[in-house]
Amino acid sequence: MNRLLPLLFVILLAPLHAAQAMPRLIPDAPAVDARGYVLLDYHSGHLLAERNSGERLEPASLTKMMTAYAVFHELRAGQIKLGDMVRVSKKAWRMPGSRMFIEVGSSVSVEELLKGMIIQSGNDASVALAEHVAGSEETFAALMNEHARNIGMSATHFVNATGLPDPEHYSTARDLARLAAVLIREFPEYYTWYSEKEYTYGGITQQNRNLLLYRDNTVDGFKTGHTESAGFCLVASAKRGEMRLISVVMGTKSESARANESQKLLNYGFRFFETHKLYDAGQPLKAMRVWKGASDTVQLGLDESLYITVPRGQYSKLSASLSVENAIIAPTSKGQNLGSVNVRLGDEVLAERPLIALEEVAEGSLWQRLFDNVRMLLQ
Repeated sequence: MNRLLPLLFVILLAPLHAAQAMPRLIPDAPAVDARGYVLLDYHSGHLLAERNSGERLEPASLTKMMTAYAVFHELRAGQIKLGDMVRVSKKAWRMPGSRMFIEVGSSVSVEELLKGMIIQSGNDASVALAEHVAGSEETFAALMNEHARNIGMSATHFVNATGLPDPEHYSTARDLARLAAVLIREFPEYYTWYSEKEYTYGGITQQNRNLLLYRDNTVDGFKTGHTESAGFCLVASAKRGEMRLISVVMGTKSESARANESQKLLNYGFRFFETHKLYDAGQPLKAMRVWKGASDTVQLGLDESLYITVPRGQYSKLSASLSVENAIIAPTSKGQNLGSVNVRLGDEVLAERPLIALEEVAEGSLWQRLFDNVRMLLQ
């Protein structure tokens, strides 16, 4: 049913080939002393390094990324506002572990609680937000799990908003990397809070526990976590040029170890890989003949921008093809799947994406349909 349309991708990339360096050898990822880890390219979704990335592990305070994500959704939906005042319950006030030191019975704004949770990792702030959004922490946890399912965190389950230990509270390095990417993409206006190095509430200033914010100026987030059973965990995100990487390390031995192991991964990814945007969403890639339509052609393209991550020096070796239906017959609707785009590096398929109609083509007149019937028979 399909025929291959070669060379389009090669023609588009040809002007870049002369600037490419000689191919480099890519070493294996460095040894990382953690129970599980992932290095993810944000734009392409390509995993550059991983170990035990699908193993269920305690996320500790990395949980608060999902707590924030759920609250951000409520803000976007208009259900709550940053200026809303939240009355602090006895449960929130009495939370153990890291706190922003809110007082029972006091009123604190949603924005202050979010910053206390994100920057200071306050368990008290997390519970106060959960109760404000859903009435109880238990109901809020159900909301967290619904969000997790919606974004494909298939090996994650939450029972609280803080990450305090519970046998039924778990996630994976891969799921948390996915959450980090979605959070950056959907809520860039709030993501900036994750780069703030300190926050003061009630006269008490606390430092952000993400040591990479102080060591590497390309790191602009994300979140630390620690309990005795979970070990020391860190999700970090860094941007160098147009390339953004997300690292997740879980179950390291110390606060410095989680920063050091994360830095290893980030340096490895930036040094040995490169990411390129090949096509924009909605960019016309090919005009195809349409039979029996009010128009003779339809423009084909992608519904999402296509990024590819390759070893440095290998960009010139990329090749791609469009596979399109032999006969496209009107009517066609905008967004209709009419083929695929395949990108390869040698024999390896790096990406395969649906090729869609970028416009609607209505059914032609009776005369156009009859005329094209004859032409199709002759061909």
